[in-house]
Amino acid sequence: MELTPRKLEVLRRVVEEYVATGQPVGSKVLVERPGLDVSSSTVRSELFELEAIGLLTHPHTSAGRVPTQSGFRVYTEKLVGAIDGRPAPFPLDLTAMRNELEEALRRTTDALSETTHLLALVSAPALEAAAVRHVEVLQLQPKVVIVVVITASGAVSKRVFELEADVDSGLVDWARAYLDETIVGKRASGSVVRRAFEDPGLSLRERTFLETLRPVFADVVASATELYVGGAAGLLGDATGADLEACQRLLEVLERRAAVLGLLQEALDPKRPVVRVGPELEGEELEGASYVGATYGLPNRSLGAVGLLGPLRMDYEKAIRSVRAAAYELSRLAEDVYGTP
Repeated sequence: MELTPRKLEVLRRVVEEYVATGQPVGSKVLVERPGLDVSSSTVRSELFELEAIGLLTHPHTSAGRVPTQSGFRVYTEKLVGAIDGRPAPFPLDLTAMRNELEEALRRTTDALSETTHLLALVSAPALEAAAVRHVEVLQLQPKVVIVVVITASGAVSKRVFELEADVDSGLVDWARAYLDETIVGKRASGSVVRRAFEDPGLSLRERTFLETLRPVFADVVASATELYVGGAAGLLGDATGADLEACQRLLEVLERRAAVLGLLQEALDPKRPVVRVGPELEGEELEGASYVGATYGLPNRSLGAVGLLGPLRMDYEKAIRSVRAAAYELSRLAEDVYGTP
């Protein structure tokens, strides 16, 4: 079914009303709001059709509708496309903090969480991260492989992987040689790991095996990257029901540093904010949650990321505008710090 402008407008109003009130939205509420010059019967028809294609649903005790995860996704895609131009000023002046980058990142995180009442995440530039000095991939048993990664600073990360089927020893030797070529000698950063593991020239067999080994490299990146978190103490706040469950799971995610950094670095477009809703986020803890993120850095290089995590029922427009503004200000600061001699 085609999403006509009117359907998109009805969906937008349902999402924003539900975000504001937490209550199912009926046709009467929508008609009473200014700007939607159609009859109640027309709105009911549009609501029915939006539900039929899976963008809305309704609790069995209510005639009102609430957005589904797909509905939130469509809404956020249209919203991201509509928010353009220079971001609004961020409620924190970073211009005087050239020599206090750590404090600037910490204050940015706190300001983001206070502004949005969501979990705020900011990753620091990993410009000084140690290079990977050595990668070893060894087959201990037919189904057991160990990976050891050593950085130039002497840090050692090691993991043992037990696979479901016997591993071809030739594949193990290939992985060792490939990782030596693509990662050894390079800085321990998310972008380096991502390029190596997502090379389009890899075969399905090679990619699948590498993906099994990837967690140890996530550990290496996590140990090399400073992460700032704000809003954890107040995340639960007035949340109830499904929102409360989602927030509790988000706090569990914070215990896994590599997972949080992976979320910040995953699939970020340097040119526009990224929104991930529900199933688009990996991990059971993130079921029922949404993520809004943006990168910051130099014109030709991303240095870090700014993100917000919260329940599906969040103020997406405010979240998107907030991460855009924070990323813009951090980019200005980064260019002042790193972009001049």
